[in-house]
Amino acid sequence: NFSGDWTFNKAKRNLGEGRFRTSLKLTILQKGNELTIERLSMNRDGQEMKSTEKYTLDGKECENTTRNRTRKSIVTWSEDGNSITISSKMVFDRNGQTMEIKIVETWKLEDGGKSMSIESSHLTPMGERKATLIYDK
Repeated sequence: NFSGDWTFNKAKRNLGEGRFRTSLKLTILQKGNELTIERLSMNRDGQEMKSTEKYTLDGKECENTTRNRTRKSIVTWSEDGNSITISSKMVFDRNGQTMEIKIVETWKLEDGGKSMSIESSHLTPMGERKATLIYDK
């Protein structure tokens, strides 16, 4: 169960190359077939930003809208039941051009549930960016 308050561990991150926005804190509620994630991050001006996402854990497509962008996602469990993968796609307009971003996040509990790793891959028109983010409970 991924429920709990999770804090980003800067010391254990691997952000790869390029800019990568991270959530400083995640508040997760996993109840039955539902997963709700509240993210706290900072914008470029240093102001706090909060967003909430809701997913189902049954492999059905979910839609979440943040910052005027709709993200369509499907959550799947690993065969061993120890991790989830959130596969998402966002299509939006930027400067008159339609852009598509594909995101794959694999979430895994570690250290007896005290830590969580998120391996993230973003495929954008400018290339692929990968990162591993670690959160502590």
